[in-house]
Amino acid sequence: MPSHEAKISPMDRGFLFGDGIYEVIPTYEGNIVGLHLHLERMRNGLAEIGIQYHIDTEQWIKRIRRLISESATPAQSVYIHISRGTDAKRFHAYPDNLEPTVYAFAFPIPDSQNMHSEEIRSYHVVTSEDKRWQRCHIKSTSLLGNVMHYQHGKDNGKDEVILYNGKGQLTEASSCNVFVVKDGLISTPPLDHQILPGVTRQIVINAIREQRKYDVQERIIHKSELDTADEVWITSSSKEVGPVLSIDDKTVGTGVPGQVWRDTQQAYNELKFRS
Repeated sequence: MPSHEAKISPMDRGFLFGDGIYEVIPTYEGNIVGLHLHLERMRNGLAEIGIQYHIDTEQWIKRIRRLISESATPAQSVYIHISRGTDAKRFHAYPDNLEPTVYAFAFPIPDSQNMHSEEIRSYHVVTSEDKRWQRCHIKSTSLLGNVMHYQHGKDNGKDEVILYNGKGQLTEASSCNVFVVKDGLISTPPLDHQILPGVTRQIVINAIREQRKYDVQERIIHKSELDTADEVWITSSSKEVGPVLSIDDKTVGTGVPGQVWRDTQQAYNELKFRS
């Protein structure tokens, strides 16, 4: 239905508490990126917060294809939002026997990153201490912490914010995962409660290992390593592998997208529809 006809109760717990999970699944020319990884993360998120909703893969493939068929735009993402549902009263504890609210829509996104183009999408970022909650591995609809960090970047005229914890260790960005390259070695912070298990992040790791051109490690990365990095990337469903050209107004590497990024973006392009 048209978006203006969609109706969700103001008593829905997704509205009152941010009590739900979501996914954003990119598509290009009708091809879905990382479908099974996205649906698996959605299942895990529902289980983490105790929402009883069965994810039927074939049903969701049909829904996604129907949504993207409504537009001629070749590059689209599908946003899927599942909240705990609508209760008769506002009460913090999980109510029993609610029917989850399921909402999805498609929207246009930029074309896939083209490393041969003169119009490579690159990024300038700032850093900030991570002030979000301690369950960032859940793709929760409660995104106020992420929103505030992202706005901090926009207020400083930048595209993103790379976050670090109280020990000075990188976590992620406000809406992306982070990779650091030094002397041909690619590193990204290990998954834990501080980091969303990004689907693009996982496809990138798999693609690097499949390509066998570079080594990739999941390890603790200290903020100071950004100062001497040859390349830094931010990854997400919409950005794919995004080269970072400056951090806190300091140039990264040579100030242009590097060769390791080009090889990795190519490897990602070759794998993303098979994941």
